[in-house]
Amino acid sequence: MRRLVDVIISSSAIVLLLPLFVIIMSIICLTIGRPIFFIQERPGLNAKIFKLIKFRTMSNSKDSKGSLLPDHERLTRFGFIIRSMSLDELPSLLNVFLGNMSIIGPRPLLIEYLPLYNENQSRRHEVKPGITGWAQINGRNHIEWGKRLELDVWYIDNRSLLLDLKIIFLTIKKVIFREG
Repeated sequence: MRRLVDVIISSSAIVLLLPLFVIIMSIICLTIGRPIFFIQERPGLNAKIFKLIKFRTMSNSKDSKGSLLPDHERLTRFGFIIRSMSLDELPSLLNVFLGNMSIIGPRPLLIEYLPLYNENQSRRHEVKPGITGWAQINGRNHIEWGKRLELDVWYIDNRSLLLDLKIIFLTIKKVIFREG
């Protein structure tokens, strides 16, 4: 049932938001250049690696030694705007449609974090990662790392259709009012 809901929501959202996708892609192409998408490997269900798709928000600017500049120096003005509105996440709807992600679930973190999880924290990989989740509506990046992982596991133990609907509505509220 969850997969069917994910396919219906992601495919509908992709179709409805296609004009916005085209506008964002055009602006990225004109201001940052190619590639338009940021693709990064992340652990998903059962820690299986998949390619997360997001809009690119940073330039590839390098220092005199050829090393990439720090993230805060490479983040473009347009990149900042689409990040602040969470629009950089829109291409992740393709991940949901393809079955790598779900609309709701723990956010997919970096591969290098895998060995750092304790046994309970690694339970976050018992479900597909999500575009949004319980930790995102309860503080996102403003909460301590351990608490964020604790919230992810709490979601897994308590997930239900009602909880998912609550997360969706609170996510929309937080995006509209730019909370967190």
